[in-house]
Amino acid sequence: MSDSKITRRLSIHGRVQGVYFRGSMQEKARQLGINGWVRNRHDDSVEAMVNGEPEAVAQMIEWAWKGPTSANVTDVQIEKSQEQFDKFEIRRTS
Repeated sequence: MSDSKITRRLSIHGRVQGVYFRGSMQEKARQLGINGWVRNRHDDSVEAMVNGEPEAVAQMIEWAWKGPTSANVTDVQIEKSQEQFDKFEIRRTS
């Protein structure tokens, strides 16, 4: 089963800090069975690594384009990654 999991690095731009984006993403990840992490960046963006079944990762990317209700996402950049994770966590700002 783990062979079918994929990982994507997301760089999320817009009004995404100070709007409970990271906490909301962690809740959504738990709902979807996604592992990885999320953190604020010094450039006011949010960065995330999401690892899971392809359909779950697609749903997480779709969610990232909206975020929590007070967010205003203007762009989500997506890159492939090979990293694997065993939980989803909020990391310190980078």
